[in-house]
Amino acid sequence: MRIFGLQVSRQKAARALSTPDARGGWWPIIKESFTGAWQQNVEIRHDAVLSFHADFACKTLIASDIAKLRIKLVEQDDGGVWSEVKSPAYSPVLRKPNRSQNRIQFFESWVISKLQKGNTYVLKERDGRGVVVGLYVLDPNAVKPLVAPDGSVYYQLSRDDLAGVDDFDAAVPVPASEIIHDRFNCLFHPLVGVSPIFANGLAAMHGLSIQENATRFFQNGSNPGGILTAPGAIADETAKRLKAHWDANYTGANVGKVAVLGDGLRYEAMSVKAVDAQLIEQLKWSADVVCSTYHVPPYKIGIGQMPAYNNVQALNTEYYSQCLQVLMESIELCLDEGLGIGEKLGTEFDTDNLLRMDSVTQMEVLEKSKGIMSPNEQRKKLDLKPKLGGNSPMLQQQEFSLEALAKRDAQADPFGANTPEPKPVENVEPSEEEVEDKAFASSVYLAKALQTVGPPSVH
Repeated sequence: MRIFGLQVSRQKAARALSTPDARGGWWPIIKESFTGAWQQNVEIRHDAVLSFHADFACKTLIASDIAKLRIKLVEQDDGGVWSEVKSPAYSPVLRKPNRSQNRIQFFESWVISKLQKGNTYVLKERDGRGVVVGLYVLDPNAVKPLVAPDGSVYYQLSRDDLAGVDDFDAAVPVPASEIIHDRFNCLFHPLVGVSPIFANGLAAMHGLSIQENATRFFQNGSNPGGILTAPGAIADETAKRLKAHWDANYTGANVGKVAVLGDGLRYEAMSVKAVDAQLIEQLKWSADVVCSTYHVPPYKIGIGQMPAYNNVQALNTEYYSQCLQVLMESIELCLDEGLGIGEKLGTEFDTDNLLRMDSVTQMEVLEKSKGIMSPNEQRKKLDLKPKLGGNSPMLQQQEFSLEALAKRDAQADPFGANTPEPKPVENVEPSEEEVEDKAFASSVYLAKALQTVGPPSVH
């Protein structure tokens, strides 16, 4: 088997999987929409469920909201703070996962595969150094997890030309080190995820049935069917002929045409009960059930009314915490382990675009962040360039550091309440010696001045 042009050996995998376990191999997991559905041939088709508007809207909303967020490579410093960095070993594959998909398309495929099938399988492409340079989301229907008797995990891949996997007729189990496996709701087996369709499939099929019946009803001119009655007994062949004639000439596009009846035949129209006519309420119930299994607020996909309070950030935070966060954290952890980044490096989605506030709230938050964020950090939140002198947090001058306040409080009298007042200066008469000294000093100063300037001239 060849993967990305490299020959994968079968010997190690064959030795690991040569001895079957006590169960006789891999046991399929039968996912029933309700107890006994399999025996009653009630099948929930994934492709049919996807055509239900609520299921389609939930999947695409979740996938697009996660895919639109930029994935960052972050590094932890000695103080425990994570900051965005760039690395030639990891940044390129995060920016361009593979040759056929950009970042948004790649993560959309990742999330949709997980929500649709319960499992996402990503094949790694390595260069000669062993560094991962490409990531490919595989078709979940073409991948089978395998467990060897010694507990090691392998994945059997079918042919996928886009991902560079060929020789599908001689499928070779690939070791788990070459696959990133993100799974959702492992209810039956640790390696097999279960899609939300397991819980909402019947409700989605119920909604599709309502839509199909409503379509046929309105194609019939919004009129229900009726009964043709005769005064006496009629043969089965005659009844079939009358029904076929009536269906062909007075239903569908021919509703409203004039029918001519004879031999005592009479047409009685059937009425629709008020409960049976509540299609909108029943359809909304089906959509609400689907939303609940994806943990998506119904108003996000246009079902029901939006909450009355006008707080965009609070609504987005609720949606993020109950629906998106676990999916995003799982992707980040799978990438960290799959790329072998290490303890000091990691991947992180930039949630600023998702939890974006309205302009008024954003400016209020930035105003209150003074002293915590520097002006340039605040400007960066608004996509503005830094300014000279704006790299340090700003505080007003009358505010003091905790260290300075601690030194002040450590004094015996921190506020100087018991400081003695200075004594007033008393007017003491100078002594005769002090007067003579001052007179002598004045005469010396005057003599020096005369020598410098000279005697006054006489005119």
